[in-house]
Amino acid sequence: MTTPSSTYRLQLNAETTFADAAELADYLAGLGAGALYASPVLQAAPGSTHGYDVVDPTKASEVLGGADGRAALSTRLGQRGLGLVLDIVPNHMGVADAAANSWWWDVLKLGQASPCAHYFDIEWSHGPLLIPVLADDEAALEELQVKEDCLVYGDLRFPLAPDTGEGTPRAVHERQHYRLVDWRRAATELNYRRFFDINELAAVRVEDEEVFQATHGELLRWLTAGQVTGLRIDHPDGLTDPGGYLRRLRTAAPEAWLVVEKILGADEALPTSWPVHGTTGYDALREICGVFIDPKGEPVFTRLAAELGVPVQVHEVERGCRRRVASTILAAEVRRIARLLPEFEPARAEAGIAELLSSFRVYRSYLPEGRGPLCAALAAASMARPDLSDVISLAGQRMLTDPDCELTRRVQQTSGMVMAKGVEDTAFYRCTRFAALNEVGGALDRFGVSVAELHFRNAAREAGWPGTMTALSTHDTKRSEDVRARLAVLAEVRDEFAGAVRRWTARAGLPEPSLNLLAWQTLVGAWPISQGRLRDYLAKAAKEAKVATSWNDPDPEFDALVAAWPERVLAEAELAKDVTAFAEAIRAHGWSNSLGQKLIQLAGPGVPDVYQGTELWDLSLVDPDNRRPVDFPARRELLARIDSGWLPEVDEEGAAKLLVTAKALRLRRDRPELFTGYRPLDAEGPAAEHAFAFARGPKLDLVAVATRLPVGLGASGGWRSTILPLPIGDGSWTDALTGRPVSGSPRLAELLSPYPVALLVRA
Repeated sequence: MTTPSSTYRLQLNAETTFADAAELADYLAGLGAGALYASPVLQAAPGSTHGYDVVDPTKASEVLGGADGRAALSTRLGQRGLGLVLDIVPNHMGVADAAANSWWWDVLKLGQASPCAHYFDIEWSHGPLLIPVLADDEAALEELQVKEDCLVYGDLRFPLAPDTGEGTPRAVHERQHYRLVDWRRAATELNYRRFFDINELAAVRVEDEEVFQATHGELLRWLTAGQVTGLRIDHPDGLTDPGGYLRRLRTAAPEAWLVVEKILGADEALPTSWPVHGTTGYDALREICGVFIDPKGEPVFTRLAAELGVPVQVHEVERGCRRRVASTILAAEVRRIARLLPEFEPARAEAGIAELLSSFRVYRSYLPEGRGPLCAALAAASMARPDLSDVISLAGQRMLTDPDCELTRRVQQTSGMVMAKGVEDTAFYRCTRFAALNEVGGALDRFGVSVAELHFRNAAREAGWPGTMTALSTHDTKRSEDVRARLAVLAEVRDEFAGAVRRWTARAGLPEPSLNLLAWQTLVGAWPISQGRLRDYLAKAAKEAKVATSWNDPDPEFDALVAAWPERVLAEAELAKDVTAFAEAIRAHGWSNSLGQKLIQLAGPGVPDVYQGTELWDLSLVDPDNRRPVDFPARRELLARIDSGWLPEVDEEGAAKLLVTAKALRLRRDRPELFTGYRPLDAEGPAAEHAFAFARGPKLDLVAVATRLPVGLGASGGWRSTILPLPIGDGSWTDALTGRPVSGSPRLAELLSPYPVALLVRA
């Protein structure tokens, strides 16, 4: 197995190509990374900035550099001892530009007679394939034109079936295997499965052997040739049979490192039958970040949220949001499932299925394994809607009796979409009590993670999934690890922050409570932030919440108010000064948390990923903010200074984080035996609760220790006489970060200075 010591995630696009990535090989090797982890590299839709809208899986992206560029990248990485991990998208393909996707084009042209008709998840029994691209139905149809054997609408081109091009454009349109319809009809009438509610991403049936080979053949050739060493599988919950798909992939790539973008609930486990190394790390993110959140802050933030009008009944809000998603933007998927229950009137069947889907507390079940989540959802749905209990009961009976039936498959595929759109993309923007919790894989009802729980989770990770990825920032996180680390400080200065929010809201509050509280937390967490970045973030947050405005039903007046808010706040001198003072007062504590969580991730069980640029402080917010270009020359220069013996201060430059990252990654790469096993270590003394420490290695020759809850530590008088007894054994200890020798039971006041973390190695 080719498990890397660590990974470094890089977003590839027209500005960062294969050639650019190859030029970074020396830097990544110097940093200590084990593999480059790249965003999707197959041919994507024209103008794609992310690569998740693949249109041709049989070749490398021409924009990125094509086959030659990809091969050159693999060669260069290999020369520097780096692997190459690729992000792949088996669930869907891009169909926004029909002409760019030859398979989709052929289906539109020939309908069910197309050799590619079974590649996509289309409900052919429900009429022509609906393409929701028109501004409206009737008026837009008058704009259709027939040009060069194509049906043309604006900039969009669609193929004509053979011998159907005569007559008026509307007459020609009526003869096709597809119908161009009002985009608003997609939510309720669409007859092909999508990725979430994105019409431009059509689901692919990789459960079919022919489709699997067609979509994976080129990737598998790269793996067989050793040019690719691992895969990250995007959105496995959308697949008909995730376990079956992964077993097929493992058979085809027996040596590859495989991790899946599976978002686990707080107490959910990855199916042990899946032949993968683990997840992409959102579970570790919640656990590691959580240990830096003071649970004593919960009642203060709950009172503040309730006082401001922010909902605090998390489960009720989440369920309501899931229900809204199931009955609106994913109504077409619900109707398709409901048609599998012909015993009931369509409206009752749809209502019952929608209630069932909204009752899942995890993304999906995986029958026949894990019947628990489905049974819990069935019980909750029947309790919420006893008038629909017959529909829900029959659906559950059929699913539990036949885990392979179409009803089972479609409910399981759809529940993950309902969860993602309802919770992550809606409820998390409404329940904004404490934004550090509002993260992919997060649990809003769990205000922090105890030291004991994190030790337990780390030990379980090492025992069960030692090759799983761990992450603190990704291209999909709602905010970067460093923003989250600073927000965690707010739980310690809870009363001060609550008072500040009351003052600020009185002067310049936003009228929508959830957005208002989120805005102040974001302003402090990402400070200093430009007006433009803050404006773009708040615009997205407001629309995702779907309270006062939304993507599909915008409120221009409210949108304008939100757009003007950053300038209004930052232009008011006294208010801006107050916000600045508050952010600067907690900044150093945020740095302490950042270094602490980073060391725990880098030294702990699993394969740590470093998201591009986060080896320095990174105060990014949700995409596209977190996909901005990275200043690699600056990072190279700082790393060279560290290699010359410089021990940077913990300051705004962020080089201290680069020091921690490089020292830990290099040690993982050069001394892999040290990063096995896991034993919690307990500090002793008056400030013991502020230390998180563990030992690793066959002889416990590696120790990592981090400071937690730094505000409380300082308020109580610092470390004082607190010590950390180190594992007994022969040899002398050295702090890998500073090079200083360390005694067997060091005083933490000395050990954790000048850095709030230490990485000890015994020789």
